[in-house]
Amino acid sequence: MGKIFIVIGVVLIIVGLLWGFIGKLPGDISFKKGNFSFHFPIMTSIIVSIILSLIFFIISRFR
Repeated sequence: MGKIFIVIGVVLIIVGLLWGFIGKLPGDISFKKGNFSFHFPIMTSIIVSIILSLIFFIISRFR
């Protein structure tokens, strides 16, 4: 149980440090025209997916 709390703490620290970059990475699509704006964070989604995959892989190794 203690290992899970350590992993969760590390994840929260990493998310906190990277929070300023979310949505501002190269590869994110932003479109604004008049009153309409559209934002789709493609690169951010890919990076979050990779990080979550690594976290779940590490957690599964400790089980």
